[in-house]
Amino acid sequence: MHTSLDQEKLGVHQASLEFITWTIPLLEGLSGSASVRNQLDRASTSVPLNIAEGNGKFTSPDRCRFFDNARGSALESAACLDVMLARRFASAAEVQTGKAIS
Repeated sequence: MHTSLDQEKLGVHQASLEFITWTIPLLEGLSGSASVRNQLDRASTSVPLNIAEGNGKFTSPDRCRFFDNARGSALESAACLDVMLARRFASAAEVQTGKAIS
């Protein structure tokens, strides 16, 4: 039996997981020494974690703080894609696809 948690019903949570799945081959194609690899991995992981934690809070200010953090991490993920494009680690088409998801 699968227990569905509240955040699993949110489209934004599902989109954040889709983005993480999309990043896997992109990250695997980078060398371990590329700092943007680690940054994108951490930023993208932070999005659904903050959504889940915020969704579990009972007061609006608490919820908003975590949702703001999730938004910031999504923007950071998009900036990582820009860096990857500038460093020629990713193509413009890949970056455009990733930003459409994030």
